[in-house]
Amino acid sequence: MEKINRLEITARYAETDMMGIIHHSVYPVWFEAARTEFIKMTGISYSELEKQGVMLPLTDLQCKYIIPVHYEDKVIIETTISKMSFARIEFLYRVLLDGKLMAKGSTVHGFVNSETFHPLNLKKVKPELYQRLSSMITIDGE
Repeated sequence: MEKINRLEITARYAETDMMGIIHHSVYPVWFEAARTEFIKMTGISYSELEKQGVMLPLTDLQCKYIIPVHYEDKVIIETTISKMSFARIEFLYRVLLDGKLMAKGSTVHGFVNSETFHPLNLKKVKPELYQRLSSMITIDGE
C-alpha cells in the first residue's frame, strides 16, 4: 500500500495576500484537502468514516513557511503519517514546487466517537482501519 499521497493544487488568486503571495492561513486548508485524499487511500472516505462513528478532531497544527508560493503556482502537497496510537494520529505535510520545499507542517488528531465526541480506541472499534493506517506510518515522511 502506498505510504505517501501527492495532491496537486493550483494556487488561486483569492488565496493571495497584499504582497501577492499565498496567505499563511491557506496552508491549513491545503493540509486538510491533502489529508482527505490520504484517507481515501485506505479505502474509505472521510465522510464515510464519520458515518461509521469515527471523527478526527484537530488537536495540534504546525506549519513552517520556507519559500513563498504565488498565484497560479502548481504545488504538490505530500502527506504521510508519522505517528499513530490507538487514540491519536499525526500527519506530516510537505508543500513542493518543482521539487523545492516551500513549506512543511504537521497536524495531530484524536479519534473520537462521532455522536458523543468521547475519545475512542480505534484499534478496538475499527481494527481493520487501524491496521491499514498503522501500515502506512513513515519515519519523518520518508
